[in-house]
Amino acid sequence: MTTATADEFETHRPRLFGLAYRMLGSAEEAEDTVQDAYLRFSGADRDTIERPAAWLAKVVTNLCLNRLTSARARREQYVGPWLPEPVATSDGTLGPLESAERRDAVSLAMLVLLERLTPTERAVYVLREAFAYAHREIAEVLELTEANSRQLHRRAVRRLGEPGTRFEPTPERREELVRSFLTAARDGDLAGLEKVLAADVIWWSDGGGKVSAARRPIEGRDKVFRFLAGATRTFLTGLEFTVVEINGSPAAAVWAGDTLMSVTAFELRDGLVTQAWAVVNPDKLEFVRRQLARTA
Repeated sequence: MTTATADEFETHRPRLFGLAYRMLGSAEEAEDTVQDAYLRFSGADRDTIERPAAWLAKVVTNLCLNRLTSARARREQYVGPWLPEPVATSDGTLGPLESAERRDAVSLAMLVLLERLTPTERAVYVLREAFAYAHREIAEVLELTEANSRQLHRRAVRRLGEPGTRFEPTPERREELVRSFLTAARDGDLAGLEKVLAADVIWWSDGGGKVSAARRPIEGRDKVFRFLAGATRTFLTGLEFTVVEINGSPAAAVWAGDTLMSVTAFELRDGLVTQAWAVVNPDKLEFVRRQLARTA
């Protein structure tokens, strides 16, 4: 591959990574997918590629569809809840997130919801909602008819549910709530936790069998209280708690020196935490650890 062609590919890399990550929910797999696309681009006859951006989007989408098919089988064997890999977004890794809708589109909450979709529904939804592809363009990428693309998009929207209730509160208020949660959790302050946790809060932990983690969702404030109190006594003493921007929103990171122990993202409603997604599987923390190390 010539230097000029390699440079051209690099101009597309951030967008391709964003596409692959939204499709796969895995930063590491997204990187691998983009690298596969690079190799295909380097070996392709450039005379046959009229629109490199469209060609690369099609290649990446189809590579992701292949990966999703095998990923479904692996996730059925996964130990405990499977959660997406967190990605730090303050550096623009997933593109500009200047609106609530854009932040919501890359949130862990949305990526968890996308697991409800078939691989093709997910591709249609991501290309349409995240990248504003017309249905004619989606049809070309996925080799569908326009009518089929529209039908798949409508079905995906129905399966994901109404998004409007997820757009709150302001980023400043979210950070304040996360900091309040961290302080209360670190200090074992049950009264403080009660102020930030909804009565019907659900806590999800993804350890993947690699580290100790709850293998089922913990439902209800009292049970979450007991879980966090036990975790604080057993695992969290002497660790550092920080707030970082993860997938477009403030999240809690726990460190032991330079080792990232966990990242927890939150869904908030009416000023309270209604769901929390704690990623503690060290394999899933490596990408975001490298990101945060670069910005430290």
